[in-house]
Amino acid sequence: MVEFWAAALALSLLLYVLLDGFDLGVGMLYPFAPGERARAQLLSSISPVWDGNETWLVLAAATLFGAFPLVYSIAISAFYLPIQLMLVSLILRGVAFEFRYKAGPTMARVWDAGFVGGSYLATFIQGVTVGAFVAELPIEGGRFVGGPFFWLQPLALACGVGLCLGYAMMGSCWVIGKTEGRTRDFAYRVLPWLATALLAFLATSFVISLHRHLQVMDRWIERPALIAFPFAGLLAGAGIAWGWKARRDRLLFPCGAVIFASAFGTLAASFLPYMVPFTITVEQGAAPLSSLTFMFWGAGVIVLPLTLAYTAAVYFIFRGRVGDGDGYAGGGQAPEPAVASAAPAIAAERSGTPVLTAVAGFLVMLGIRSLLRRLTR
Repeated sequence: MVEFWAAALALSLLLYVLLDGFDLGVGMLYPFAPGERARAQLLSSISPVWDGNETWLVLAAATLFGAFPLVYSIAISAFYLPIQLMLVSLILRGVAFEFRYKAGPTMARVWDAGFVGGSYLATFIQGVTVGAFVAELPIEGGRFVGGPFFWLQPLALACGVGLCLGYAMMGSCWVIGKTEGRTRDFAYRVLPWLATALLAFLATSFVISLHRHLQVMDRWIERPALIAFPFAGLLAGAGIAWGWKARRDRLLFPCGAVIFASAFGTLAASFLPYMVPFTITVEQGAAPLSSLTFMFWGAGVIVLPLTLAYTAAVYFIFRGRVGDGDGYAGGGQAPEPAVASAAPAIAAERSGTPVLTAVAGFLVMLGIRSLLRRLTR
């Protein structure tokens, strides 16, 4: 049961990074878009999905709180200020997204600044948090003993910049697959620079991590098969290069997702069985078996599959491109009758897709669980 919840937590975090990552990336690209129409297309490309993407952050936090309370308490104590900043940024971003189209020209610029600033700050804080977590937390007796600003360290700040590059790359891949005309051309122009910078950052971070933590280096030497994780990222980087050159719009986002998944797998493989590096293992941080079993019959059997299903349904229904003349008209406007009437028909036509995606998600989670068992032996 511990492995199931560790896999569920890993899946929730990975899906959050992939899904909310690209719409935060779109927010970071927003001020550089070529004109108001292009910016409207950027907003329109994420308007059906951006708020649902954040569901995975809530699910990951709930899983950490219920299944791994010791790790949750340490994380909250260590990152109380960054977490608050991130939440404020996400709230500001969401409010700005909707209020921009209900304001006059002057206030619209203010809300634009809130949307862009919230996107950058939320992403930067997430990267800083990961970097500080990996840099090893000051813990004694199962309690965090560091100061409130311990996370302001060079490696953590560099990770914040690196995640901004990564999310912006994912955003450009998404925009290429969802838009047309000048907006798509703009995303094609920035993609190679972002992808190159991200891959360079990931390679540098991996080398630094090996030198900082001898235990990590020993693990990679003892288990050479783990090289499959970074190798998958390199292949995905080559896929982005080929897709960019051949203008294969639909190939780019999956390749970007593989880069993030390989980085996620590399990080997990470097530190497992520890959840808090070199301090608390997965077993030590887990709740009692009775609590994990109780959660399984609610969140594990009902909430997780439903979340996978409705996420798949939303992405399937809104799978088309945003036209060159289209733009986001704000959350208060109703969809056109033709679109509103077509959506149920589309969903009915391919109603099995969400179910298949939910099943696929469970299979992925079982694969993660199997990997966890192997790495924690």
